[in-house]
Amino acid sequence: MDKKTLYLECYSGISGDMTVAALLDLGADKEFLLEGLKSLNVDGYRIEIGRKAISSIDACDFHVILDEDNHDHDMDYLFGHEEISERKHVQKAVPLRKKVLAPGSIKAVKLKSEHSHHGHSHPHLHYGRHEHRNLMDIQTIIENSSITAKAKEIAKRIFTIIAEAEAKAHGKSLEEVHFHEVGAVDSIIDITAVAICLDNLNIDEVIVSELYEGTGRITCQHGVLPIPVPAVVNIAAKHHLKLHITNVKGELVTPTGAAIVAAIKTSDTLPKDFSIEKVGLGAGKRKYEQPSFLRGMLLDTGDEDNSSAEHPDSFRLNCSLVPTDKVWVLEANIDDCTGEALSVAMDILFRNGARDVYYTPIYMKKNRPAYLLGVICTEDKVEVMEELIFHHTTTIGIRKHEAYRTTLLREIKTITTPYGEASVKICSYQDKTYYYPEGDSVKKLCQTSNLDYNTLYSLIQSQAAKDFKEGSTN
Repeated sequence: MDKKTLYLECYSGISGDMTVAALLDLGADKEFLLEGLKSLNVDGYRIEIGRKAISSIDACDFHVILDEDNHDHDMDYLFGHEEISERKHVQKAVPLRKKVLAPGSIKAVKLKSEHSHHGHSHPHLHYGRHEHRNLMDIQTIIENSSITAKAKEIAKRIFTIIAEAEAKAHGKSLEEVHFHEVGAVDSIIDITAVAICLDNLNIDEVIVSELYEGTGRITCQHGVLPIPVPAVVNIAAKHHLKLHITNVKGELVTPTGAAIVAAIKTSDTLPKDFSIEKVGLGAGKRKYEQPSFLRGMLLDTGDEDNSSAEHPDSFRLNCSLVPTDKVWVLEANIDDCTGEALSVAMDILFRNGARDVYYTPIYMKKNRPAYLLGVICTEDKVEVMEELIFHHTTTIGIRKHEAYRTTLLREIKTITTPYGEASVKICSYQDKTYYYPEGDSVKKLCQTSNLDYNTLYSLIQSQAAKDFKEGSTN
């Protein structure tokens, strides 16, 4: 089957359900999609696929209906604060309904559809609660389904991008981001459906227009937030998405919609010449002052290589995916500092947010033995790291550069062994899972048992693999 080029025209914004509907309208197999979604083994929802008129224009409608209503289409619920604000000096404001969704938060795992103005909701975030699912839990649900490997990787990448944006917005690590059980169902369905349809259509290149976004504020779990919501802003910043702010009052781009674009976009520029093979329209759910639909087009570019305008984070959809992020690398040569001082400097750098700190033996001018200090950190920590390096070492110069790194999805869990509790880092890559006992845990158990480090490490690793596969880890 020939590879296809998809063009997404986001002049009415973008959301998960709009994208699914547009891809179905372009010819993605409905039965193939429903079979794939069924294999996720999640409940709490049903799906309706039909047609609806948007300003007299016929469009496909993909609707995930939850057992528990999330009020995603209730305009009074989401934007009632605007009306209340306007009339607060005229009459007593009517209180809003209590249960509000958080724009920019992921939804957990009992399938809920993601509809904002278009029918996209925003998932509830929680931290450190075992009854809530984290990113790895959701990745496992996707990995254990029967959908294709390509669809799995696309879906997992989209979820990772949202989780990274939420982690940044809330000042948490990726491992700390947990999604409320009721809130993730629609996100899982919408995101997985997008991945299945892209794979089914054999899409290889994706061109995306600038994202048209609305203005104003939206009521959410954390209060009333400005539009674009924090997760959308974070995704746009990290993945170089072009936003166009309009005068439309309301949210046109959801976190899921922005994450889909960030995950699948290979270019933002149409080729000079092309022909349109097919057009698909995906209907939105919310009613704003302008029609709400996403238009997708399958293009014949007449050119096998359409990658000249790719943005920095783009990838071919037939490639394997793993989480990536951008970091800064700081380096300094030091030849006149004591080992004790360097040890203290490393501890202080870690305590102040360095992702990693390391020393490499080198030789400098006049054959002096020295050390190369390396620090890896996020962009917002660069200035702090530089100040600490100058204050706690004797270097007089620091080199720095941006770097993109590929990381495994990971989390730390505690398991119970015959020798006591142990912490294990669980990492996943594609269909593989790795188990790495934490050194301090192994060391502690060595002190309370008669076993050596290597034996204990192996025993803990084996038990972690067994527990995790049986779903009995804490």
